[in-house]
Amino acid sequence: MGKRIKDLLAQNKLVRVFCLGQLFHPKIVEILGFEGGHDAVWLDQEHVGLTIPQIEEGCRAARTAGIDSFVRLTATDYATVMRPLEAGAGGIMAAQVRSAKETADIVRWAKFHPQGLRGVNGSGVDGRYGTMKITDYFARANAETFVAIQIEHADAVEDVEKIAAVPNVDVLFIGPADLGQSMGLVGDWNHPRIWQAIERVARAAREHKIHWAILPPSREYAQRCLDLGCRMLSLGIDTWAVQRGLRAFAQ
Repeated sequence: MGKRIKDLLAQNKLVRVFCLGQLFHPKIVEILGFEGGHDAVWLDQEHVGLTIPQIEEGCRAARTAGIDSFVRLTATDYATVMRPLEAGAGGIMAAQVRSAKETADIVRWAKFHPQGLRGVNGSGVDGRYGTMKITDYFARANAETFVAIQIEHADAVEDVEKIAAVPNVDVLFIGPADLGQSMGLVGDWNHPRIWQAIERVARAAREHKIHWAILPPSREYAQRCLDLGCRMLSLGIDTWAVQRGLRAFAQ
């Protein structure tokens, strides 16, 4: 599930994650795990439309390779949150969240009582196909399920202190490209207004004793985020990795 991520964050250690979307395949998940250097893989359902069977295979490969997994969700409702968890994902990341109210709904759908009201099934892989006692299932799922909320719109930044205060949120994941777009700053990730927003998210996370994450475009950008307290970096996307590999071969 999401235990590895949560344990590393609890120890204030840096978490390294990798995005799989357009070129998703379980074998790439295994390669990432066997190669080392990443703690988790996140599967992009938002932009790619990965199916639940694909998510099941990807999460199974992650467990085999010894890394965590979580799913960036498509347009979010109750079923969209619940189904990847029952498919074996260690957690979820909700995209395009704009308010504390939306955040509270996502947590409620992702967690069982007393932290939420996720629908009870237990027959999925997260409940070991119905072989776990219901009380053990609830306790394990609540303890290990990872919840990330994407801060990728100016409205979310304006409400970020309240978003960070919602119980059982683990990470605020900044999407600088979408955040800049919402501010009318297309492609300028280093604009002072972007950094002001990042600093505000960092401050809100620190004040509420949670963590924040980002996909940095460069080593220098990543270091500046680390200096601000970031403890999760998304280092790479499948298409970038293949393109860089092809260029390296060509050279």
